[in-house]
This record gives sequence, C-alpha cells and structure tokens, in this order.
Amino acid sequence: MPLSVGRTVILILVAAVCTFATRLFPFALFSGKKEIPKFVKYLGEILPPAIIGVLIIYCLRDMTGGDFNTILPQLIAVGATAIMHIWRKNTLLSIAVGTVGYMLLIHFVFV
Repeated sequence: MPLSVGRTVILILVAAVCTFATRLFPFALFSGKKEIPKFVKYLGEILPPAIIGVLIIYCLRDMTGGDFNTILPQLIAVGATAIMHIWRKNTLLSIAVGTVGYMLLIHFVFV
C-alpha cells in the first residue's frame, strides 16, 4: 500500500524531529557548568569499542558454514581495515578501504 505525498512528508518530518531531539538531548542535559557524571564518561569510553566488537561479530556471523571463497575475502577485508586503522587512525578511511577491498575481492578475485 503506497503512502500519499502528505503522509510521506509527515513521516519524514516526524523522523527528522525525533532525530534532532535525540541529538539535542545530551547538550540540553549536560550544558552549562554542570560536571558530566562519571557513569556517562565511563559509557563514553567503553561503548565505542564494544559496539565495534558487536559489529565485527555481526559481519562475520556467516563464516560457520561458508566455503573458502566466502571466508577468505571477509578475513582479508577485516585485516585490511584493521591495518589501515592502526596505520592512519582514520575511521572513514579504514571503513572505505575494507568495504571497497571486500567488494573488489568478491567481484573480481573470489568469483
């Protein structure tokens, strides 16, 4: 069932307002001269590596029953991403190298 133009615009506006509100909330809550709570600082330090770990596990979840042509490009791409990140310390560059490398491997090398 396709949405009408009006409903589509309303849907986009609601999504935009919710996204803006979630981005604004921390600044409104912790602005001024208040000290940021230790728990929030702790979460800020521990969550990024934890999320990256979950994403790696999610990306490599299909390796259990895969064949050599499926597993090897994934491992090469993960290795290239890790090496690039250690070398350049640039997240976007690391993600781009891993993604482009994986796509090139599965389309041209491991066909």
